[in-house]
Amino acid sequence: MPASRPGVDPAALIAVVGATGTGKSALSLDVAERLAADGIAAEIVNADAMQLYRGMDIGTAKLPLSERRGIPHHMFDVLEVRDEAAVAGYQEQARAVVDDIRGRGAVPIVVGGSGLYVSALVYDFRFPGTDPDIRAALEAELVELGPGLLYQRLAAFDQATALRVGSTNGRRIVRALEVIALTGEPNAAALPDEPVPWHPLAIIGLAAEREVLTARLDRRVEQMWAEGLLDEVRGLLPLGIESGVTASRAIGYTQAIDEIHGRVGQAEAIEITQQLTRRYARRQVSWFKRYPHALWLPSATEQDAPDAAAGRVDAVLATWRAAGTTPVEPPA
Repeated sequence: MPASRPGVDPAALIAVVGATGTGKSALSLDVAERLAADGIAAEIVNADAMQLYRGMDIGTAKLPLSERRGIPHHMFDVLEVRDEAAVAGYQEQARAVVDDIRGRGAVPIVVGGSGLYVSALVYDFRFPGTDPDIRAALEAELVELGPGLLYQRLAAFDQATALRVGSTNGRRIVRALEVIALTGEPNAAALPDEPVPWHPLAIIGLAAEREVLTARLDRRVEQMWAEGLLDEVRGLLPLGIESGVTASRAIGYTQAIDEIHGRVGQAEAIEITQQLTRRYARRQVSWFKRYPHALWLPSATEQDAPDAAAGRVDAVLATWRAAGTTPVEPPA
């Protein structure tokens, strides 16, 4: 590592981002192993919202303990399926983990595809407060009117946020309207055009051709069912996954629940999950493409040359070393 000096932090963060199915976990492990070979400890911090949940493994492609190569992993299995995931709470917990890793002289490698969670962790991303009276009034309107009319109200004031939130997610519509009521501004909790890193930061994006990624994602969904997603979900039903505001809406889990209850057949459940996964991957790409100064690398393929993986690791570490020797102004 470069020597520490005023305004320069040698313990830069590495963030590996990209759409689901692009090989983020594998690259992060390769990087951690290379750092370890150089005598530098590295630890992985999860930034995938659904991998926060204990017991949600197959449908989230959570890396099993046996495949983590002895690298410490953090922010996995920290929520029960009844719990509601909140990005502000995640930010507080994950930043404490990152500070602890850095305090021990190790390199935090943030890995995930949940754009808001990644941004909340690695950038100076501040959340507007909350007002219980405004929230209660909006939630009462949601119950009485449904999400459609509230969505129209949101779109009339802040079309960009409305498109990002979607027309059926009542919880996020209410939160967006609450933020507008509190701040009077559109897009108040969105990623700024020029986000300021929380700590020195190397952002690595993994990309795949759309046709390649689509085929990979469709196979992954089929594999989820083959590996026992339905049995996993049956085990989560008595733990309250259906009452969980966040977990019950996870792609694949909603469809598995519907299949278990006989509302859809297996073929339809798989097809719906594939469609939603492809749509989610497109949103991920759109989010991460806005990150300035990101290094974009091709994801691994079966046709990779033997030294392709090593080349990706070399590129990551070169970017990380540059980040560690570039002064970063602290957030105002």
